[in-house]
Amino acid sequence: MKDKKAFPHELVGEEVCVVKSTQKENVGITGIIVDETKSTLRIAHNDKIKILLKGTLQLKLIKSGIIVDGKILIKRPEERLK
Repeated sequence: MKDKKAFPHELVGEEVCVVKSTQKENVGITGIIVDETKSTLRIAHNDKIKILLKGTLQLKLIKSGIIVDGKILIKRPEERLK
């Protein structure tokens, strides 16, 4: 299931897996989102923080199984939640 409309809820604290990315080394990264900016996500992965560009990836939310295209997330979190 791919969500094409605006994604309304908070991502910090969500466990995610990168299922597709233009940067092949990022595919398969699994972890918890610890911070979000307008164009990046910080994911805790193997005791390190990975900074990923939202516009280059697709994420699978582990809990719900939803796959989200990072391009629809490119906004400040507070703007997206309005």
